[in-house]
Amino acid sequence: MKVVIIEDEQHTASDLAACIKKADPSAEIIATLSSVREAVAFFSEENAPDLIFSDIQLGDGLSFNVFDATKNSIPVIFCTAYDEYALNAFKAAGIDYILKPFTAKSIAASLAKYKELKERLTRDSLSYANFGELFQQGKKNEHKSVLVYHKEKITPVRIEDVALFYLQHDLTQLMTLDRQHYFINHTMEELEKMTTGNFFRANRQYLVNRSAVRDVSQGLGRKLLINLTLPFAEKITVGKVKANSFLSWLSDH
Repeated sequence: MKVVIIEDEQHTASDLAACIKKADPSAEIIATLSSVREAVAFFSEENAPDLIFSDIQLGDGLSFNVFDATKNSIPVIFCTAYDEYALNAFKAAGIDYILKPFTAKSIAASLAKYKELKERLTRDSLSYANFGELFQQGKKNEHKSVLVYHKEKITPVRIEDVALFYLQHDLTQLMTLDRQHYFINHTMEELEKMTTGNFFRANRQYLVNRSAVRDVSQGLGRKLLINLTLPFAEKITVGKVKANSFLSWLSDH
């Protein structure tokens, strides 16, 4: 396992490397990077470790800038003294979030989580060439699952098991056909590209699976009201501009 450390405090970086090696003697620390600029240059040369351990606040900016600039697809374990970046971390291919001061035990637990998730995805035979590609956008037929975040765990959910994707308080969530709700680190626009023709973008807030549609009611102003096969608190409407294409989609599926 090849590991890159992004940390601007040399002593902390050395301690982190020691903890990683203690937890997994086979781990190879291929680089220790101390700034956004250095990290962007490193990953721009197509260096591809298996895992990244990263601080968030660096001397010349946030490490999120590195991952945005390089379109990172490599799983990241964040080690930081600040707890307010957790949501952003999961949007940046983060698989764990450790608050400093870290310990050998907390680093070992994070490595165990990484290996467990990797084994689970392999066991489920997902159609990705490697673990990091789970965080990339791609062609519709390459996406059979999405990653969800719940109680400090990351779990793959099959797209065909999703009843709908929706926005709530500007956060993207999904509800499965068995009525489970999860947060997800994709925008609705990304999800619309990832899902197959079985999903329809009813409006800005909702992307609905045909399997979850029971029937449709007429609403005011020539709008349509989608009635789902399972309980959902909010009304899902289709405006008159999309009404015909929605009905055509409904009849074809």
